[in-house]
Amino acid sequence: MSKTTRKKYSAEFRESSVKLALESEQPLSHTASDLGIEKKTMYNWVNSYRHQHISNKSDTVSELLRVKRELALVKKERDLLKKAAAYFAKTSQ
Repeated sequence: MSKTTRKKYSAEFRESSVKLALESEQPLSHTASDLGIEKKTMYNWVNSYRHQHISNKSDTVSELLRVKRELALVKKERDLLKKAAAYFAKTSQ
């Protein structure tokens, strides 16, 4: 039995390979063979990249919702202060 050695790829190479694979119009398997990468390895990299982007998107969406809620609260407080200022200005005359 012979042992196969695992190739180590740099993070930059992986990222550029995934971007190339996703941006090109050819199947992932063709991009993998053009780059000399196993198809399964390319699929794993792409799945990992997509999972990471989905996670980042959900964090961004939840932050956006939090900021919108906070903005609505601040607008209510501002409007209340405007009404109070108008009321007190009217009664002091």
